[in-house]
Amino acid sequence: MKEFVRERSLAVSAVLSAVALGLVFGAVLGWLPVGALPRASDSVLHAIPTVNAVLSVVAIVTILAGLRAVRAGDIDRHRSAMLASTVLFAVFLTLYLYRIALVGTTEFPGPEALYTYVYLPVLAIHMLFAIACVPLVIYALVLAGVHPPAALPRTNHPRVGRVAAPLWLVSFTLGTVVYLLLYVVY
Repeated sequence: MKEFVRERSLAVSAVLSAVALGLVFGAVLGWLPVGALPRASDSVLHAIPTVNAVLSVVAIVTILAGLRAVRAGDIDRHRSAMLASTVLFAVFLTLYLYRIALVGTTEFPGPEALYTYVYLPVLAIHMLFAIACVPLVIYALVLAGVHPPAALPRTNHPRVGRVAAPLWLVSFTLGTVVYLLLYVVY
């Protein structure tokens, strides 16, 4: 199986990305079968944005740690940090999709001018980078999963990682700003 994926890593990454993004768009557009999901209590649903903000901040730290480790040549620490970042992202995304499917999006409660000139641009960039990150991160993970660490420098992993990591960081950071604007400032 590993050899199959290694030979088709780009195609496998494309399929996984399409599934992941399909779930995201399906949840946001209300296409998921909500009736099949168990309904959490209102207090749990209310807590998800805060939990996700904490997950985002921790993910920022783990991504930065992974970048620092790879620059220092500590591949084991890099791998651990990036796997932790991926797990944090997966938990974040699961909670986000669950809440969006059941509750829908949250309306911006602040002033119209702030909505137009601050909130919407921050949200748009966050969403664009988050969408762009999905295939890049998946591709980097697939490559890391099917190649031994010594072979990764000869793959697209370093090149893709140099693009994915900053986008991932900006996306998590702007997502945290969106949370602050929606749930803390207003």
